[in-house]
Amino acid sequence: MSRSSFYSGRPIMAAAGVFMVAFLMLLAVPAEPQPLTDCSTVMALISMCSTYITYGTPEPLPGTPCCDAMTTLNMIAGAESTTCTVCRCLMGLIASYSPNASAIASLSGLCGVSLGFDITPTTDCN
Repeated sequence: MSRSSFYSGRPIMAAAGVFMVAFLMLLAVPAEPQPLTDCSTVMALISMCSTYITYGTPEPLPGTPCCDAMTTLNMIAGAESTTCTVCRCLMGLIASYSPNASAIASLSGLCGVSLGFDITPTTDCN
């Protein structure tokens, strides 16, 4: 292989590498939360906290899967169009799991997020 043909391919490979890095960076950008049409997303996120909700221990800490799920729920609830839906879903969970209502209500505070509404059995989601 001649020296000139060896070096002539390097700019192409460098450009391909830059393109690949840029592409991967685009994939890493979080997408905007999709609007909720039902409670399945909320239930799936809250299920990450099922041990705490069921047994009251261990308390979730920021950085744990439970709190990561609450942070995601916070992002979803932050959109004005989904706040009421998230609220209604959480109120439905509280009604369904009334013995564990206080555990569900305490999740956002333990994880250091504010959903924009209080999680209590008497919260009006409208």
